[in-house]
Amino acid sequence: MTFLSEPEAVGRDLPRRDGPAKVLGTAAYAGETPLENVAYLHLVQATIARGRVTELDATAAESLDGVVAVLTPGTAERLASTEDRELAALQDVRVAFRGQVVAAVVADSSEVARHAAALVRVSYAQEAHDVELRADRDDLYAPEQVNAGFPTDTAEGDVEAGLAAAAVTVEQTYTTAMYHNNPMEPHATTALWDRDPAGDGFLTLWDSTQGVHPTRETVATVFGLDEAQIRVVCPYVGGGFGSKGNPHVNVVLAAMAARAVPGRPVRLALTRQQMFSLCGYRTPTIQRCALGADRGGALTALAIDVVEQTSRIKEFAEQTGVPSRMMYATPNRRTTHRLAALDVPVPSWMRAPGECPGMFGPEVAMDELAERLGMDPVELRMRNEPEVDPDSGKPFSSRNLVGCLREGAQRFGWAERDPRPGLRRRGDWLVGTGVAASTYPVNRMPQSTATIRRERDRYVAEIGAADLGTGTWTTLPQIAADALGVPVDRVDVRIGDTDYPVASVAGGSSGMTTWGSAVIEAALAFRDRYGSEPPDGAEASGSVGEPDGRYAMHAFGAQFAEAHVNADTGEVRVPRLLGVFAAGRIINPRTARSQFIGGMTMGLSMALHENSVLDPRTGHVVNHDFAEYHITANADVGEIEAHWLPEHDPYVNAMGSKGIGEIGIVGTAAAVSNAVWHACGARVRDLPITLDKVLHALEEQSAL
Repeated sequence: MTFLSEPEAVGRDLPRRDGPAKVLGTAAYAGETPLENVAYLHLVQATIARGRVTELDATAAESLDGVVAVLTPGTAERLASTEDRELAALQDVRVAFRGQVVAAVVADSSEVARHAAALVRVSYAQEAHDVELRADRDDLYAPEQVNAGFPTDTAEGDVEAGLAAAAVTVEQTYTTAMYHNNPMEPHATTALWDRDPAGDGFLTLWDSTQGVHPTRETVATVFGLDEAQIRVVCPYVGGGFGSKGNPHVNVVLAAMAARAVPGRPVRLALTRQQMFSLCGYRTPTIQRCALGADRGGALTALAIDVVEQTSRIKEFAEQTGVPSRMMYATPNRRTTHRLAALDVPVPSWMRAPGECPGMFGPEVAMDELAERLGMDPVELRMRNEPEVDPDSGKPFSSRNLVGCLREGAQRFGWAERDPRPGLRRRGDWLVGTGVAASTYPVNRMPQSTATIRRERDRYVAEIGAADLGTGTWTTLPQIAADALGVPVDRVDVRIGDTDYPVASVAGGSSGMTTWGSAVIEAALAFRDRYGSEPPDGAEASGSVGEPDGRYAMHAFGAQFAEAHVNADTGEVRVPRLLGVFAAGRIINPRTARSQFIGGMTMGLSMALHENSVLDPRTGHVVNHDFAEYHITANADVGEIEAHWLPEHDPYVNAMGSKGIGEIGIVGTAAAVSNAVWHACGARVRDLPITLDKVLHALEEQSAL
């Protein structure tokens, strides 16, 4: 199905509708919901990595003026479901990781709550803990499946035979660090129970979430409530990067505390430090990659064997090896995943799970293979284009990776590049360039419905979607306007509330693909029912349909980076990034460019800065704030460009869109690493790329 009229709003560079409210400070976030008589919650966290609480003395805290309640494993209510142990807050005295919540204080002000929490005295029986991820552990295991339901391992052909027959091989280990999502808005929840909490109460949650309906479903399960007893509200989100895609323990604790103080709303905003323990993170990965090719550059074998960590209390297996299953053509392929269950917090989604870390090792390996073949790395990638999806055998709905590589090479000035490393210099800086490919699947989630209504001279589309800064407030009206055949300035949307029709989580770059499809279905029903002159109050609904299962659907991109390495100090800078993407029809160029550039900036941050440092003695991420967890800032980003190819794909959905929120981060770190090698000859296979990892190459050069 296509648009009901020729697109006039879709494709226009319209400003964000939510921009003025955010700039003026009138947009109310979860921790700012205007309510009366608010109480505040502050958490007490475990200071050991494993063991149990033997004594908890809250006497001093309870005697403090302004303290309303102290929740402990002995006083907190019993939850209806503790199957998800991450959410089983204060249900027993076991400690599974450092930072786990062992008590919580409710007070009349946030200052009193924080002070009282510091007065709670906790004693522990400490047990030996294990937080060290290594590839040679003897307790690694294969999960039943990896994230998003993919098979844990795949094999096609004979990898060992393919490597043995290859003229050139690369067999190396690559690692990515532990990363924390760190959105600017911390995880925050305001909870209010109406009516007698001992009876059939009604819970309202103002929560910073990427999905109001999934949050409601989870909370209903944990508390044993009917979903009709819960409302979740979230019109604005100050970023999430996946960390707000699934509810974390803060939501449960806020609701639990609100039930303990009847009639009062309770507000919980996690501190930046608390977010490093309680809100998920990207698991570190160890990737053993093997590539084989003939003299012409055709791959004869590809293998990636991944080791990563999970928590003992809840399994999460990042699908790191999955993109290698479909990226390049080769008759022999193997991907495996093994987990180490450790005494650590629970890992979870982070922007482009699987594809982001999983494209680092293989794309650096491709650069190493090109070096050994004496072949241009852009050409090597183009020579290994598959005719169909190597994993499923299905034809691609569209695949324009080659177009992205060619367009990016032309824009970047790639033809002028000398392939030999360490030759270009600008003053004290060695200069190099690198390339890597990007991919991300087209995801369409089930169970999303939209309603369209005529309200006097305007049209309103309602759906419980989320806008975590991606532009949903702006792009959904564009889609609805074209589907209805009316000007976009006559269309409003209402989102971010479970009072609106059910919507899937904003994750997997699936938002517009899913919600936009539901809006178009609603518009189709609306026009079928009322024609071109709908009366005031006219209303119709539509739900998202199943994707076309005949095709493999992916977005693609090519990342180009210029790196400068100081010849004396080894300092690394990346003054130039360029990305070209094939991501279907672009709904709004302004919000799209923002997403592409944001993803690329986050990929640069992954390449040069981000690294959650876990102290094995304590199980504690020691750099748990913005003072020491370094992220790319404005001063680190020079010239950054995002371009896209015009792409018509009639199979992905009615809009022809593919999702753009995550592909920008994929491939960026590999492109930077490859550029650093070209600048100075240091092949950095372990992220982040810090000066100590390039100094040896500089010393070798100076000795020549």
